[in-house]
Amino acid sequence: MLAPERQARILKELQLHEAVRVADVAATLNVSEMTIRRDIEALDQNGRARKIHGGAMRLARLSALEPGFLLNVDKETEGKATIARQALALVHPGMTLALTGGTTTYQLAMVLAGELDRLPGLTVVTNSLKVSELLYRQHGNSDLKVIVTGGERTPSEALVGPVARMALNHLNTDICFMGVHGLDAQRGLTSPNWLEAETNAAFIESTSRLVILADSTKFHVRSLASIAALSAVDTIITDDATSAATAELFASRVPNFIKAPALADSERTPTRKTS
Repeated sequence: MLAPERQARILKELQLHEAVRVADVAATLNVSEMTIRRDIEALDQNGRARKIHGGAMRLARLSALEPGFLLNVDKETEGKATIARQALALVHPGMTLALTGGTTTYQLAMVLAGELDRLPGLTVVTNSLKVSELLYRQHGNSDLKVIVTGGERTPSEALVGPVARMALNHLNTDICFMGVHGLDAQRGLTSPNWLEAETNAAFIESTSRLVILADSTKFHVRSLASIAALSAVDTIITDDATSAATAELFASRVPNFIKAPALADSERTPTRKTS
């Protein structure tokens, strides 16, 4: 695992917890404590975290951190895969779907690409460059239609801003599958990118049903910009690593809260080795 990946993981942990310990992060990432100390030193010097004795502390502006697609795509992969398979059950032939940017929606696109033969007549509206590229490359002889919104490119490979919003204002979808950076019981759906938050709000306005795809690390995270209140959400799909207390809290605020069961051994993807 490269230094930027480790540092992004430390910052992700600091979004979930006010402080982290060197020993805990080193054990999680399977690297030496000296390596983590160097990473924390670099984050402190760059003004992205505060070094404290034995660990690091969150800075208030960490809520604006926007990790790139490549840094997130290999994180929580099993949880995202279980969420994607659960979400697929909501898709029926002839639907018009919206898939927002993010690595969990990308997992859904991967699963969807393998099921196009039994799901004819689908139209997918997306602002994700990765999702559109994947579906275009793998749609084969299916009649799948892919509509890309256009807009300004973000580190998460999403297209956002006025162009994206204008396109969405003229479209209607049956279901919007949305990945979010954070889910907060009081502030709802949040993003570290203001333009992405506005674009995702436009996705919500254009859909009949909003389904949030969020692995266990996304709960109790409050990012810079609010997208929408939890009252706008029809369904949250998460993985079985989400705690019972968190599930109970959010299930009381949305009509449908689904914890996807763990994958069978035959469905698991091989673990990538890191150095």
